[in-house]
Amino acid sequence: MRNPLTHRLAPRTLRGRLSLVALTTAALLMTILTVVFNTVVRHHLRAQADDELRARAAAIATTVDTGGRTVRVLEASDDGLLDSNVWIYAGPTTVEQPPSPAPEIGRAAGLLATRAGGRCTTVEGDRPVRLCARPVTHGRLPATVVTALDLSPYRSSADLLLLGSLALDAVMLACTYALTRLAVGRALRPVRAMSDQAIQWSAVESERRFGAVAQPAELARLGASLDSLLDRIRAVLRHERRLTGELSHELRTPLSRIIAELDWWRSRPRSQAETLAVHRTVTEAAESMRTICDTLLGDAREEARHDAATAPGTAEVLPVLRRLAAHQEDPARSMIVVTAADDRLEAGVSPALLERIVGPLLANALRYARSGVTVHVGHVQHTLPGHPLPETGPTRPAGPARPAGSAEPAALHAVSAVRIDVTDDGPGVPEAFLGQLFQPGRRADPYDGHGGAGLGLPLARRLARSAGGEVHHDPAHTAGARFTVTLPAG
Repeated sequence: MRNPLTHRLAPRTLRGRLSLVALTTAALLMTILTVVFNTVVRHHLRAQADDELRARAAAIATTVDTGGRTVRVLEASDDGLLDSNVWIYAGPTTVEQPPSPAPEIGRAAGLLATRAGGRCTTVEGDRPVRLCARPVTHGRLPATVVTALDLSPYRSSADLLLLGSLALDAVMLACTYALTRLAVGRALRPVRAMSDQAIQWSAVESERRFGAVAQPAELARLGASLDSLLDRIRAVLRHERRLTGELSHELRTPLSRIIAELDWWRSRPRSQAETLAVHRTVTEAAESMRTICDTLLGDAREEARHDAATAPGTAEVLPVLRRLAAHQEDPARSMIVVTAADDRLEAGVSPALLERIVGPLLANALRYARSGVTVHVGHVQHTLPGHPLPETGPTRPAGPARPAGSAEPAALHAVSAVRIDVTDDGPGVPEAFLGQLFQPGRRADPYDGHGGAGLGLPLARRLARSAGGEVHHDPAHTAGARFTVTLPAG
């Protein structure tokens, strides 16, 4: 569980956190190095003191005569210097000792003399003293020389080195923290610049992206993430503008009807029958507005949930169409017959997107069919801008008549595609209405007794085009209406 106090004290910026991590790591490393260094120094200074004591003991041992009946000390030119802090023992008996030694130092010297071998010990008192014993091996009688040395100068040197090490550590830590903040700040400067640039580009919906500029590997990954976010923001803005435009376009007609009916009703007193007729018209227009809103908002929600416009994958066409027909078929009015030239045809879209493309066409056909609807699936070559098609190629899907004076595309190429024909035996599409067939909110006869807001066909075409396909009406089919969907093959 996170400690609230630690969370509040932690730096809020990435530079501060990285600098704190570097400072903590450097402090830990310097502490270890300082402890090791000072331990080695103290050991070395003690070894130096022991060497000095043994050298003095060896010099004193040369003045001790153990060849007679008793142990005696010979005089030397530097006898006063040699006798300073020196004990000479004949067995456990003291032969010579410094004047007025400290009691605890004298006891320690006596204990060293009684032990075998040359040993050293430290007496901690007012001033630390180091004592070392050296047996006298030449002669018959046993004798031992014990020398003492004040360790205060050595420890003062060790303490001075420790203070110097701590001061150097403090300076190094301060430099480490400052240099780390500077280095991290310079390293994060491109990230901050990229973030500011992404905010600016998202505000103006720029086409520029970070992937076009060479970056280090880490910044390249960040740039790819920002590019993906910018693309999503742009798609959201594009969907929002499209939804806003469609809503404003589709709601204008029923709203104009309501305003016109109310203006007509208020122009002079009306009878009860005329008032009821106005009420019915206003109600129908309001219901139409609600249907338009529900349809467009539902479509927007579905796109946001599934991202159908860019959904990858493939779909087996025949099972999807049969399932869709089973859901929409009305046994009391008409029957849907689904046929296929190949049961294994696949479209290069997801099953959900395929249903959303064909569903409005099937619902429209059922709405106007007299006895039945036929859905046929086949395989064709679909033409897209690119390279010219050969003159004798596969049959192209029928399309709307090209207006006079329009030119053929200069370059076309053929791709493998799935063609879905939805045919009904209804009254067909009036010739005068063909130009408005795929305009949102347009209906050939709003008072024909059939439901619908005039949005299904435009939505189907928009979704098909987003997947690289097309939806169009076949004007050559006169016994009813035929709508054709062409989608890339899976």
